[in-house]
Amino acid sequence: MSNPRTAALRDAGVSIWLDDLSRELIDSGRLAELIAESGVVGVTTNPTIFSAAIGGGRGYEAAIASCAERGLPPEAAAFELICADVADACDALAEAFAVSGGRDGRVSIEVSPALAHDVAGTVAQARDLWKRVDRPNAMIKIPATDAGLEAIAETIAAGISVNVTLVFGLTRYRQVINAYLTRLERARAAGLDLSAIHSVASVFVSRFDALIDPRLAEIGGDEAAALRSRAGLANARLAHEAADQGFRSERALLLAAAGANRQRPLWASTGTKDPALPDTLYVTGLVADGTVNTLPMATLSAFADHGEVAGDTVAGEYRESDQVLNALDGLGIDYAAVVEQLEAEALQKFEASWAELLASVGNALESSG
Repeated sequence: MSNPRTAALRDAGVSIWLDDLSRELIDSGRLAELIAESGVVGVTTNPTIFSAAIGGGRGYEAAIASCAERGLPPEAAAFELICADVADACDALAEAFAVSGGRDGRVSIEVSPALAHDVAGTVAQARDLWKRVDRPNAMIKIPATDAGLEAIAETIAAGISVNVTLVFGLTRYRQVINAYLTRLERARAAGLDLSAIHSVASVFVSRFDALIDPRLAEIGGDEAAALRSRAGLANARLAHEAADQGFRSERALLLAAAGANRQRPLWASTGTKDPALPDTLYVTGLVADGTVNTLPMATLSAFADHGEVAGDTVAGEYRESDQVLNALDGLGIDYAAVVEQLEAEALQKFEASWAELLASVGNALESSG
């Protein structure tokens, strides 16, 4: 690794995963360059990323022509293109996977949002995507809805590694931890190798501030101004505390003794939405050993250029984070209502992004035909 800033982040125990993937990124050698020079040891994907990549068309022409020739509908063609990209990215990260013992070198692929409330459908598609990508370092992304929690547990029990996504509130995060531990217990009872099962839980960060900061501006006053852009970090830090507590429980320690891996917190949505904020805010503010930060390309470039690491910026901030959320509540900003809105909006955005992806693929298929 040649970049000293990303090297410092790695040395602090933070795994750098890139929140981006495309055929062009793979074929141009840019992904390999980021792995070698910037310490990227994982990749996350979502429909928005692939919609932009496939809509741009660069590098997908032959694959789209093949899908059109075979008469594949847009969703089937989309998954074929995505699985090919994910498999190749897995190959690019195979060394990171081997060196880390399976903790890193991971590439996430997301189930369809149409299955967000369908347990059986989610589990079936998770199994299908795992089989189609056919790489041990793939990771299936499943949203943490009520149905998703059950589907996550069933998928993990089948020995498939899962990226639990769309985690916002602390109550939900504790449910995610419980689901993970429950299914590890069942996997152990079934005789599965627990050491081969890995999971991360994607806790979304910047969306808290994007929602709350405008409300604080409307409230006005010094107290409201002092709380701006602090909710996202506070919530993530308290999620880290919940993980620390959950994985120090007696049941978690028993599973660890049987070879189980701790489910790591993954900081998602770490690009700043407000241009007035420091562009590395959600990286420098969330440095903690045993975590993952998935960075959009612009955020990774910014951190590589001027990011700073000054030790752990999470564990010592638990009580101050409590105070931030309490102060917001005192101003009439209800935490539970914020979380509920963020969860609902996230699912809506997920569905809209998926529809946009299918439209992009559909247009590409028509143009190719």
